[in-house]
Amino acid sequence: MGMFDALNNSASALTAQRLKMDVVSSNIANADSTRGKLVNGKWEPYRRKMVVTEPNGSSFSTMFQTAVDGRSGGTGGGVKVDGIVVDQTPFKMVYQPDHPDADKNGYVKLPNVDPLKEMVDLVSSTRSYEANVTALNAAKGMYLKALEIGR
Repeated sequence: MGMFDALNNSASALTAQRLKMDVVSSNIANADSTRGKLVNGKWEPYRRKMVVTEPNGSSFSTMFQTAVDGRSGGTGGGVKVDGIVVDQTPFKMVYQPDHPDADKNGYVKLPNVDPLKEMVDLVSSTRSYEANVTALNAAKGMYLKALEIGR
């Protein structure tokens, strides 16, 4: 493991968590948007989006097993965003006959966004972001102390 790998790992996690917070914010902002996308000439409600991440290097279990076995190899590389996927759960149907987007039976399709779930995701991403900032600052402090030894 190189000297700056700790900084790179934390930086990649900060970037991924920031993207997650942006996507969650977009989901919350569009939780009531009945016109998100035009499909086959009809407006479809906004669909919830989710960020997919994966390890950028060896997984923790691989690194742990190589350490237990006394072997070398298995490097951590942080995390990378694999993409943003659209949640395919069905829309909520609510009876509102006066709504401009109501169908002939008076039902309106609402987005598949659950604000409570989004807030849990937001708090989780925020805590993870804060933990990575702490790890980044700890690594920075260790590097500064190492430089002071050379004085």
